[in-house]
Amino acid sequence: MSARKVRPSRAGKRPSGPHRAVGTDSGLLSPVWAGTPVEAVTSDEAWLAAMVEFEAALATAQAHLGAVPAATAAAIRAAGDGGGLDLVELARVGREAANPVVGFVKRLTELVAGVDPDAAGHVHAGCTSQDVLDSAAMLVATSALNLVRDDLVRIRAALTALAHDHRSTPAVARTLTQHAVPTTFGAKAATWLTLVCDAHDRVDALLAAGLPVSMGGAAGTLASYHDHLKAAGATDDHPELGLATLVADELGLARPALPWHAVRTPIADLAAVLSFVGGALGKFAADVLVLSRTEIAEVSEPAAVGRGQSSTMPQKRNPVLSVLVATAARQLPVYALVLGQSMVAEDERSSGAWHAEWQPLRECLRLAGGASHTAAELAEGLVVVADRIRVNLSLTGSSLVAERLSVALGQELGRQRAKDAVTRAVRDTEKGMPAAQALRRALEQAGLVDGRSACLDSLDELLDPAAYLGAAAPLVDRAVDRAGTAAAPSPRRKELETTP
Repeated sequence: MSARKVRPSRAGKRPSGPHRAVGTDSGLLSPVWAGTPVEAVTSDEAWLAAMVEFEAALATAQAHLGAVPAATAAAIRAAGDGGGLDLVELARVGREAANPVVGFVKRLTELVAGVDPDAAGHVHAGCTSQDVLDSAAMLVATSALNLVRDDLVRIRAALTALAHDHRSTPAVARTLTQHAVPTTFGAKAATWLTLVCDAHDRVDALLAAGLPVSMGGAAGTLASYHDHLKAAGATDDHPELGLATLVADELGLARPALPWHAVRTPIADLAAVLSFVGGALGKFAADVLVLSRTEIAEVSEPAAVGRGQSSTMPQKRNPVLSVLVATAARQLPVYALVLGQSMVAEDERSSGAWHAEWQPLRECLRLAGGASHTAAELAEGLVVVADRIRVNLSLTGSSLVAERLSVALGQELGRQRAKDAVTRAVRDTEKGMPAAQALRRALEQAGLVDGRSACLDSLDELLDPAAYLGAAAPLVDRAVDRAGTAAAPSPRRKELETTP
């Protein structure tokens, strides 16, 4: 047999030249965040702009203390905006120092020299790479967190209205995938709402406290900043402490008690909160995915032209918003794990742990931002199909209130005998026997004469799922009250609560 000749794929051909750009990070394989607002604030351009802003803020603070010419910050910003910072080139040069800041500072200084030669010698004065990149990370993270918080506010409001509107709408509660007992659709929505409120509180707390500026110098002592300021004539014993405060204020970041080069609490906090956001929204998406199955059909996602199409099956409208949110929820804990592990770092600055944070942090911000933006659209447009909820409520007949029947019979038969009798009755009803007849037969088998029991006198009520909702309604009220959002019924949602 002759060997089959395999033609090489042109798609796999490597571009020539060591610095040839191989493409852009457009989000082709991450539709969770592609095209959402978080894409712009976490892009390479956004990180680079944040690095320039830190250098300008440092120069502004140093100028305030008389250590650099007053025009230095303006020259840095002009150089950064001039288009001379080539992202691809900086990325390639960054391999030589294992971080992008060294090449960035060299090129920025060259560009500043073209704008203001006197300012060029004062770029990055007293600074170190980690100060620049960590501070830039906090600026980027702040922008992304603000987007997430705004989205969570939208989701919170939409789910509040949903829970309120369906406060008393009987629905099936499912445990381990099976029909369990009655609940209300409002209680389902209240569960989602509570998680979203928890996520919102965590994001809000991070933003309220403020993410910290990074100012430590080579090994966390600010010694180089100190000597630079002293050489410029500073008279304070430790002018570098005031410098760090000025830089933080200039950037709108918090002032940490001490440098955090080797104290990665800010990164660990971000990881924990962003992972929680993903989990909270993931629960919402997971339930929508189940409830929108063809055979359940209690909800459907908001429709849009072209959304949810299959490449081969024209009849399908896939729940793609929920899919995107669920995708993010599964990825976020993995990236967050890397960030948590980076806390375990040797010495005053680590060899690898810090470097391992950068891309996972960006992916956490992107995924959380993409998921929250997507979940907001999902929550605001979710279609509740009340007709299907009623149909599904009746699918398992008396089985849905078997727990209640067991409790009612327990006083006469004892707990275990009552449970056994109800189990036999349920099995008979599944074979087509009327519920009252099945229960009477089960009671006779349990030893009650003629199958008589006090509970049979109120059997209609006992078999009514709507009469076995426990505290569902007041529990919904608690969730709505906690959300603190106007809970007036949504006219638009009312229009959608029929079978499409």
